[in-house]
Amino acid sequence: MLIFRQLFDPSSSTYTYLLGSNGEALLIDPVFEQARRDAALIDELGLQLLTTLETHVHADHITAAWLHRQRSASRIGLAVASNAEGADVYLQHGDHVVFGNRHLQVRATPGHTDGCLSFVLDDESMAFTGDCLLIRGSGRTDFQQGDAHTMFKSVHTQLLTLPGNCLLYPGHDYRGLTVTSVAEERRYNPRLGGDISESDFVGYMQNLNLPHPKQIVAAVPANLHCGEPQAGTGAELQQDWATLVYTFAGIWEITPEGLEEVAEHIQIIDVREADEFNGTLGHIRGAKLIPLGEVEARLQELNSDCPIVTVCRSGARSAQATVLLQKAGFTNVANLAGGMLHWRGNGHPVEGGSD
Repeated sequence: MLIFRQLFDPSSSTYTYLLGSNGEALLIDPVFEQARRDAALIDELGLQLLTTLETHVHADHITAAWLHRQRSASRIGLAVASNAEGADVYLQHGDHVVFGNRHLQVRATPGHTDGCLSFVLDDESMAFTGDCLLIRGSGRTDFQQGDAHTMFKSVHTQLLTLPGNCLLYPGHDYRGLTVTSVAEERRYNPRLGGDISESDFVGYMQNLNLPHPKQIVAAVPANLHCGEPQAGTGAELQQDWATLVYTFAGIWEITPEGLEEVAEHIQIIDVREADEFNGTLGHIRGAKLIPLGEVEARLQELNSDCPIVTVCRSGARSAQATVLLQKAGFTNVANLAGGMLHWRGNGHPVEGGSD
């Protein structure tokens, strides 16, 4: 069975795509700031990330390719024509990228940049078009080796020749649209569809007059090195005060065993109500009772220099407490996975409670 997820970065309106088969996965166009989110999803789905693929050298965000390679030893793949350094696989037109028992076919689709690639699933049911063909639009051609003549040829020879029911997934959309099809774009794309000629398209593109992307100065140099951060940027996938897991819900979690190892050196905040704290499940030794509804009003009672683990009955309320604490500026915060139910179920000691 094919696993497919379309993920979104709101800051750059970038789509990242996860494909999985037989326990193996690919990521297309991962975003630096979303690396933890994507890694958490891969873990939760029980997949091994084999390769991150870039459709081109991006100007509007920094890739997470280097971060994922550090975390999971995945390979980085992008076009030979990109002139980027630090990749593991340099791709050319016609190459195949395998994951599980499926593969993507590599198609060179220059025009936005010289090194633009599109990726077509083996059965031609879907294709990932990067910044070449967008939903009812196209990528710009006014910088980074852009060329409108080249883009027109790329779209009409490599993408619109796919089966009409082939779904097309772009690198970006700024209106909230998620997917289109070859048949739709052949008919309705106002730049490239219908009877529009190459000269029509070139004239259209020469008069867009768009501002440059906000992150272009930082993004292009970083992406020419596959997103490897400069020294001192602090780009880690884990906090370093304990063994933690970052969930797809965006919550750092610690297991009961992990908490027991560090309990003497951290703050444990129990966010249940007083009757629960002193009730059947008991509480962890040294825990401070601050009910969830009082957390924001009692922040001054916490030491911002000391890591915090939040606790409740099941882990739900305490997960919300971590969100409140992080918004308040506390950076080293984790939730006890499974709460007191998991803590007691694993045989860890409590104060109070009943058998």
